[in-house]
Amino acid sequence: MADEVGLSRLTLAALAGRLGIRQPSLYKHIESMAGLHRDIAVQAKRDLGEVLARACAGRSGPDAISAMSHAYRAWALAHPGRYEASNLMPAPGDIEDEAVSVTAIQVIADVLTAYRLEGDDAVHAIRAFRATLHGFVSYESVGAFRWNADVDESFERLVQGFIHALTHSTEITTRHVNETPLEKHHGEH
Repeated sequence: MADEVGLSRLTLAALAGRLGIRQPSLYKHIESMAGLHRDIAVQAKRDLGEVLARACAGRSGPDAISAMSHAYRAWALAHPGRYEASNLMPAPGDIEDEAVSVTAIQVIADVLTAYRLEGDDAVHAIRAFRATLHGFVSYESVGAFRWNADVDESFERLVQGFIHALTHSTEITTRHVNETPLEKHHGEH
């Protein structure tokens, strides 16, 4: 239902109606609307992590990133409500949600190890990957890409651009670290 109507439009009354039960009967299984969103989020993160892991199994480097990117996009577009839920942050102390969130991100981290990124560089790469894909999928899912250019080609160029950036990230990091503070901020106002 979340995929059909959107996570924010999913109501307990509609869910009870779909299941053919009275709304109070739902409370035997879920605590509240927030509890339902949390349960959808946990399952969505688990599903997305499995999709990403299957996509990159037996692959490495650019091939793994490309396969994972395309699997991410396809899953997100096919499951918009669950995709929205997969981006919900775990509540503090929610061990199950935190664990499944880390597991999904670990798939990305494992693929990026081919680029020998360490410490903060690895964190920056993971963030960039997630933000890049999320941004594209978010715009695509609301119909924001209306120009005539092929959206699939745009996505492929985005993925290849990310791969290119990763391939050359050592050069970028080294150049950035070796610059003086003045050189780093040259042109900034």
